[in-house]
Amino acid sequence: MAKDRFVEVYTQGVNNVEKIIVDTQTGVNYVLASSALTTGCGMSVLVDADGKPIVTPMS
Repeated sequence: MAKDRFVEVYTQGVNNVEKIIVDTQTGVNYVLASSALTTGCGMSVLVDADGKPIVTPMS
């Protein structure tokens, strides 16, 4: 069975939802936000205070 490329590691909210998704091949973290009020969503690379991508070490 193939390993999923993206995994959800954090979620909060019910109507306005924020999730952190990790790319299991690169370790790069993404933030996904969606709003039931606007029925839209957006996804972006999650960055640290210096603007560098947050990378989770993958073993």
